[in-house]
Order: sequence, then C-alpha cells, then structure tokens
Amino acid sequence: MACITLGIGTSHSPILNLPGDNWQRRAEDDLRSRALYMLDGRKLTYDELVSERGTPYTEESDPRDFPRLAGEAEAALDRIEAYLHAARPDVVLVIGDDQDELFGYDNLPAISVYRGEEIVMKETELPHPKLTWSDKAFWAGYAMDLPRRFPGAPKLADDLIRGLIARGVDVATSNDVPDPRRRAFGHAYGFVYQRLVKNLQVPMLPVLLNTYFPPNNPTSARCHYIGTCIAEALAASPIDAKVAIVASGGLSHFLCEAAFDRKIIDAIKNRDKDTLTRIPQESLCSGSSEIRNWITMAGALGELDCVYDQYIPVHRTPAGTGIGLGFAVWQ
Repeated sequence: MACITLGIGTSHSPILNLPGDNWQRRAEDDLRSRALYMLDGRKLTYDELVSERGTPYTEESDPRDFPRLAGEAEAALDRIEAYLHAARPDVVLVIGDDQDELFGYDNLPAISVYRGEEIVMKETELPHPKLTWSDKAFWAGYAMDLPRRFPGAPKLADDLIRGLIARGVDVATSNDVPDPRRRAFGHAYGFVYQRLVKNLQVPMLPVLLNTYFPPNNPTSARCHYIGTCIAEALAASPIDAKVAIVASGGLSHFLCEAAFDRKIIDAIKNRDKDTLTRIPQESLCSGSSEIRNWITMAGALGELDCVYDQYIPVHRTPAGTGIGLGFAVWQ
C-alpha cells in the first residue's frame, strides 16, 4: 500500500523568488490592485481599503525590514526541504491550484488528477501582463522560464483516481500536455519542484483544485473530505510507496489576515475538523483561496503530528496588503 509519511504546507508567493530588497515591487503592485478581497468577500481597491481600514501597518510595512523577513522565509524553506529529504519519499503528491496555466475557462474542473508520464511546465512569455517587472531569472524559481519536464507517477495516479471515484469524488483526469506553448503546468507545482524536490529526483503526482475561479470552487468541507479520500485511496493501492503530501500556496493574500491564518494552522495542528470545514466560501477568494489546498492536505494527514511550523505575516503597505507566509511539516 502507499502510505503518507510526511505532510508539508508551503507558501509559493512571488516574494519567495525575490530578494527582500525587491519586495517593494509587490507593494507597488498592491497599490494598483482593484481586487483586494476582504474576508467577507467584498472586493476593494487600495484607496477603498485605506478609507475603510486606515493605515494601521505603517511600521510593519517599512521596506527596511523586508530583507529580515525574506531571510526568515528562506530559513523556513530550508527547514521543510530538510524534512522532505530526510523522509526520502518515493512520490511527492502536490495539491495545488491552477491559474490559467494547464486549464482555462474553456475547461475548468473543480478537481483533477494528472496521470501522465511527464509534468511539463509552461514557459512564461515576457513581458508578463501583471508582474511587469519579472524576468527569466524570476520565473526560473517556478520552473516556468522554459518548458521544463519532471517525472510523473502515472501508476499511482491511476490507483488514486480509481480510489477517489469509488469514494464518491468525481475527479477529472489528464495524461498529457500536448502543446506547452498554450497550456502546461504552472507555479504551484514548479515552485515545489524547484525549491524543495529537485535534488531528490523523485516523481510528482499533481492534484489540481480550482481554488481561484468561480463558480465551481470546492467548499472547505468538500476539500477536507477529498483529502480524507486521497489518504484512503493511496492506502488501498497495491503499490508500496512512501508518499509526501504537499499543500502548495497560501496563506491569506492579497490582504494579510494574520488572525485568520493562525486559526487555520492551529485547526490543522489540532485536527479541528469543525473549524476547517466551516470556513465560508467568501473568506476563500483570490489568493486566500489557496488555503483550500491546506485544508485538503489536512484531511489526508491522519495521525501525523505537526513537528515544525513557521508563520510570517508580511504587510507590504500601511493598509495591510501582503501575505501570510506559512510553512509547516507533519510526520
């Protein structure tokens, strides 16, 4: 049977591919944003946010402090990478979100499992329409500077798909990336491979959730149930494999909601299913939608205990735009 022996939650924010003295670039992006989502689902511009909240994070958003925060985040990534390498998994199962990379509005499943031999990354065309300051070196951190190729885990993926179907999870599948110039894998998977997995040279099994784009976003309760079914389906597989499961993305952004993030992390650590399954849809919009990946992982962790966690609230502007960077390990 395939057994989950390690769980990892990691942010994959653009600032993790930038030195701290360049984080101000993202602050400038925030000031131009017209889609800053509150936890009640309302969408504000930066000026509207200031009008409602004021500027309570003036001190925390001092750019002179960004290099220190970047160092803390890099150290946290080093820690979880060390745990992953020490566990020596046979497969790394990544639960991530797709943002108009492999899927688009013409074909947007709520959940999909990739069963192909190779994971092919999408090469980013420059200049990028949103991250106008980005270059090839930045996108290399997501393995999206070239149509890079990583090994998949097709046999275990087939067992996972059959097991999910048997448990009432009607999952979409794909087994190829026929035209990587048009559609291919994106940042949620490339970041995990480049930053954490690359030196292990083990196959990746991608599970893709539609966290971002309404109307078919899974609820928090559904995500937790899917995670439970993932663990059961792997355990039913005849393949003998140690599996590391990774939740890629989050936590809250593009407003940093630290209290909300800590509530999520504590609920996962304490196996508080009630809290995790009652998070309303309107609290999981835009970047914060990636918290669904963590909730799905939580459902799969079983009796694994949290052995490391680091939370770094990043307020990039005085009004509190930014991200809650989360890093955690379960064994």
